[in-house]
Amino acid sequence: MTEHVIAIMLAFVIDQVIGDPKNAPHPVRLFGWSIAFCERRLNKGRFKKEKGMAMIMLVGLFFMLAAFSIVSFFSRLHPAAGIFAEAVIISFMIAEKSLREAALAVYEPLCQKNLVSAREKLSWIVGRDTADLPESEIVRGTVETVAENTSDGITAPLFWALFGGAPFAVLYRVVNTADSMVGYQNEKFAEFGFASAKLDDLLNYLPSRLTAFIMVLVNHPVKGIQKRECFSILKRDARKHPSPNSGFLESAMAALLGVSLGGINRYQGKISNRPKLGDGVYSLEAKHIHDAIDIMKKTDRFFLLFFMIGGVCFDAAITWSQSILSL
Repeated sequence: MTEHVIAIMLAFVIDQVIGDPKNAPHPVRLFGWSIAFCERRLNKGRFKKEKGMAMIMLVGLFFMLAAFSIVSFFSRLHPAAGIFAEAVIISFMIAEKSLREAALAVYEPLCQKNLVSAREKLSWIVGRDTADLPESEIVRGTVETVAENTSDGITAPLFWALFGGAPFAVLYRVVNTADSMVGYQNEKFAEFGFASAKLDDLLNYLPSRLTAFIMVLVNHPVKGIQKRECFSILKRDARKHPSPNSGFLESAMAALLGVSLGGINRYQGKISNRPKLGDGVYSLEAKHIHDAIDIMKKTDRFFLLFFMIGGVCFDAAITWSQSILSL
């Protein structure tokens, strides 16, 4: 596990320095292409649910084995080369820098009262209709995205990387990508995307809850809000969300900012009414995007530190127990 911890540390640094280079090949794009290729050929006729299950299993295992093979190849050359190869792969699976830049791309035109540009930038990171959104709704969409992706795009892949290195991080990202592409409750994807959606819920179950807890634990709420109130809001509102995991993250973020998230979203003209999360002490403003980014950064760094220490202690405990048993 110590090797995974070192690789994860390097991966986080690589993401901070390089991020996702524009117009460069990226494994997640390959995941998306593979999922789309399978969907076009399999999502028709009978047994859609079974074919969707086969798709996510085959695509996930293929890329998982590819990651394992790459790391194994470089490890045979030199252990340090194997750790670095694993770090590079894991860095592609996390997206802290990209998420931060995407949120700031909405924040900056909002500060200039350029709602047209802000709506356009928001449409790049959310699935809801953005064409007629007022400032408060643009802010809400951005803050909700930052909250949810603090786990989906950062801590969850790091969590799985700690336990299974690059292969587990890759498997998680394949499933998460599939869920974002086919995991919809509509006529086209309800059956075919069923397995991808449920597996994504399963893989995010622990990371989302741990991330939400750490988010409230390590961040200071806005003026007038007590920490214990934030934990109460998290406990009260987390399960109101239609997603079994996203509600924890959005409730934690809403509590810390003293705002209300959720409400009416439109997807291709169809209304989706989400329960309100948080007490809404303050109205949503552009500055809340910047505050949400700060919360995300502090959360993922403490998450990383916590699991790094945990991984090293776990390895030390295993080594100690083995030495005792060998006496």
